[in-house]
Amino acid sequence: MNLRKKKALAARTLGVGKGRIKFAEGRLEEIKEAITSQDMISLAKKGAIEIRAIKGRMKKEKRRTKRGFGKTKKKVKKEKQDYVRRTRKLRAYLNNLKMKGEISIAEYKNLRNEIKSSKFKSKEHLKEQINEAKRMEK
Repeated sequence: MNLRKKKALAARTLGVGKGRIKFAEGRLEEIKEAITSQDMISLAKKGAIEIRAIKGRMKKEKRRTKRGFGKTKKKVKKEKQDYVRRTRKLRAYLNNLKMKGEISIAEYKNLRNEIKSSKFKSKEHLKEQINEAKRMEK
């Protein structure tokens, strides 16, 4: 006699896992006839369906976890986030110019150091400086 579907219905109805449901051996015919959730509830009250206790160790006290340096999480400051975004954007643009051959390696290194020291406020500001430097050369 396969009562797998009945066990699943009982588990869903009673709010426990299928592994915790145990049917009484002598009352299997009653359980076989039960088709609704209400039937399962009444059988559980009568004792035809038994709910096993949860296996495993009971935690009497919550374990205190050690909080080392690797676990410490700080919020990143807004200014730092802005700096990182701006710097990455400018460095990518500068690298692109270097690859195309629009600026020399010496200019590239100089501009990278200026980006590092937060000289440029935006990509447009950087473009202006590059164009101005080119005008000065001519």
